Amino acid sequence: MKLIYDVNDKPKFSQTLVFAFQQMIAIMAATLLVPILMSTFAMSDGSTLSFDPAAALFGAGIGSIVYIFCTKRKSPVFLGSSFTFLGAYAAVIGANYGYWGVLIGIGFAGLVYVVLALVIKATGSGWVNKLMPAVIIGPIVALIGLSLSGTATGWMASNGGADYSLVTIAVGAFTFLAIVLASVKGGKTVKLIPFIVGIGAGYVIALILTLIGNAANVEALKILSFDSFKATFCPFKLTSIVDYPKFTFLKAIETNGQYPLDGAAIGNIALTFVPIAVVELAQHIADHKNLGNIINRDLITDPGLDKTLVGDGVGSIVGGIFGGAANTTYGESIGCVAITGNASIVSILTAAVGCMVLSFFTPFVAVINSIPKCVMGGACVALYGFIAVSGLQMLKRVDLGNNKNLFVVSAILVTGIGGLALNFGTNATTGGPLLTITSLATAFIFGIVTNLVVNGGHIGTGEDDIDPLTGSVKGMGDVQVEDTNAKKNSKKK
Repeated sequence: MKLIYDVNDKPKFSQTLVFAFQQMIAIMAATLLVPILMSTFAMSDGSTLSFDPAAALFGAGIGSIVYIFCTKRKSPVFLGSSFTFLGAYAAVIGANYGYWGVLIGIGFAGLVYVVLALVIKATGSGWVNKLMPAVIIGPIVALIGLSLSGTATGWMASNGGADYSLVTIAVGAFTFLAIVLASVKGGKTVKLIPFIVGIGAGYVIALILTLIGNAANVEALKILSFDSFKATFCPFKLTSIVDYPKFTFLKAIETNGQYPLDGAAIGNIALTFVPIAVVELAQHIADHKNLGNIINRDLITDPGLDKTLVGDGVGSIVGGIFGGAANTTYGESIGCVAITGNASIVSILTAAVGCMVLSFFTPFVAVINSIPKCVMGGACVALYGFIAVSGLQMLKRVDLGNNKNLFVVSAILVTGIGGLALNFGTNATTGGPLLTITSLATAFIFGIVTNLVVNGGHIGTGEDDIDPLTGSVKGMGDVQVEDTNAKKNSKKK
């Protein structure tokens, strides 16, 4: 696609601050939500651990900086808290492994990427393009966006709660349309910050409706919660303005000996986290294929899959030490790059530093926590939609009139959207599966197997098997019509 700012471009400082803030808003809601969810997981005695959202924000920032420098400043994407490992967190917390159990698990997950990077460094990454041609990577990328769509619509329909509301849908739709108008009809600067405009407009509408609802005592209009402000400013104290994030490694040190770990426990933690990290390789590759398609660069080759894996793995470990949650490349960040056309690595780096700095400012965290889920849902319709569409764009080189390709794409989309996950064993602590291969990874495996079957044991690209009619049409581009007519006319003479 056509970029307004390429990877190495450096916008003006004032513009960079605005672009960075937009990236921060795009990734922040999900990044802050993960530690909140982790804080609800109970141990065997019913008590819970406490994971600080501000610490997760700091961890995402420092993890992104590690990733940026590991990838030689060539891959403009932000790392945020990963939802993939929520089941693993629940398992280790439920087994009373405490904060150290969570940190050790994140360490194992990150090391998986580092080991895979060393293997790829030794063997090369050429196999990746062969294993994931357009006929497979296209629907996988589309699936990433489509699989997230339920989150966006769910937030719009119930504002993150359980009750359906047409009011919150209207607010989410208003937010989405504000983003659309800013991106399509806005001036040059506005087109670069559509999410700030849209989310800001949605927040104002939600605030107005909430004030009316409070005054008239109409529950349906009470969309925006002031709880985060009450917790921050009531009572008012110094920490209401500035407070250090409650880093997870500090909590782990404080509870030394409270949650004892032995060799068996560490082995169980490894068995819980390592398989998930392995199957998530498919999403890592898909994210970077998608981002590369957006910025017109092959990130698998340059800076190389080995470097993106090291960046993701080490960035996740470093971010987890501070924030308590494993990090991963964020689709919201990629979607933001796609919609705004701003791939400047300086913007991503500034956003990372901004997250670290602002995690110390309590009012900022309170404001972000107060953004209604329906507003973020409207924004995510655009973000996740662009991810899905960018995957479909990869299919433009694939002949879907050929049944071989049609079956491969169908297998991936239906199993992925349908949520076909593979569960193995039973976790004695939680009662859930011991190992789950996510629906995305299952769809990836299903697609590869289907591709091998229809192509007689070989990986088909989807681009070579073109039907005769399509081949004839393509061949017409080589016919010199004018020269042929000229020859006929010369014969007549």
